[in-house]
Amino acid sequence: MDFDDLDIATLRRRSGEKWNTYPDDILPAWVADMDFLPCGPIRELLRQRIEIGDIGYPDDASYVELREAYVERAEQRYGWRIDVDRVVPLTDVVQGIYGALLTLTDPGDGAVVQPPIYPPFLHAVPESRREMILNPLAEVDGRYEIDLDDLQRRIGPRTRMLLFCNPQNPTGRAFSRGELEALAEVVLRYDLLVCSDEIHADLVLSGASHVPFSSLSPEISERTITLTSATKAFNIAGLRCAVAHFGSAELQQRYATIPEHYRGGLGSFGLAATVVAWRSGQPWLDEVLAYLERNRALVESFAEARLPGVRHRAPQATYLAWLDCRDLQLDGSPYEHFLRRARVALSDGAAFGAVGEGFVRLNFATSHSILEEILHRMASALA
Repeated sequence: MDFDDLDIATLRRRSGEKWNTYPDDILPAWVADMDFLPCGPIRELLRQRIEIGDIGYPDDASYVELREAYVERAEQRYGWRIDVDRVVPLTDVVQGIYGALLTLTDPGDGAVVQPPIYPPFLHAVPESRREMILNPLAEVDGRYEIDLDDLQRRIGPRTRMLLFCNPQNPTGRAFSRGELEALAEVVLRYDLLVCSDEIHADLVLSGASHVPFSSLSPEISERTITLTSATKAFNIAGLRCAVAHFGSAELQQRYATIPEHYRGGLGSFGLAATVVAWRSGQPWLDEVLAYLERNRALVESFAEARLPGVRHRAPQATYLAWLDCRDLQLDGSPYEHFLRRARVALSDGAAFGAVGEGFVRLNFATSHSILEEILHRMASALA
């Protein structure tokens, strides 16, 4: 696939929020959608199904196939062997976060969140009537790390769950096995449950690897629910399909107290496309990852040379650049500055928690030419 062959006029014909939220003179680099077409097998699957009117309710076999495909994927990609009976289909990862809070903790229990972090983490805890315990990631020489000392100071008698994000959004960290094992020791010491969002696992770039948190040990697995989806890596977010893996039957049974019909069913397109992605889409994803690495390098070199006062450390995973603009001392937020002066829409760092104020998140999953235009506009806005 030619990832350079992206036409802005064609992108603006899409109905999704990325290209429709802002006026046409603004280039969007905010919400985490890629601009690339999905892989050929997914497009062919959807074409064939539409051609014969195959858009009815999915059968039970579709759910079984999804669970089996995830088990295969976990072992092939991460050497993680899991029980197919512990896999539960979901609409999306955010649904899984809310479900875990509502069924595995009680009102008033504490849930640890590690900002800067994907905004639904920050919304889910208070909306579930749980106490949010903030354990900000620590910046060490421009690299974000888990602050274990701070975490242990903040854990109280009613702290019950850690909401974990790995690979991390928005910082792009893919935490090493050693970091995860150190976190696991704290989890066991304080008897915490873990809800681990691993939706970016397939978007780890060269120089890093993904280790499922639940794979660290049987003791960790039995207290962990892992949430993931093919939607992010294979660019099919609108098809709404995810899975949860429960490390123990007990966690799964407690989660099931939310009736299945209340959680809602999945669409046949999302189920089938996810299976095709995990079983047939890897060659396409390999090409995407290589392209993203070149875009990552472009952002890194451009920020160093042309964005004075903007600090940036290249992400180990995702297609998101976390840009520190605090030294610019702008009149207003950097999000507002680049929107107004550069006509570029980024994600406002403040949405990722108070520690994100003064930052913006840039989505570089687009063509080189569009990315270059975005970056040059930003440079002009600072000049």
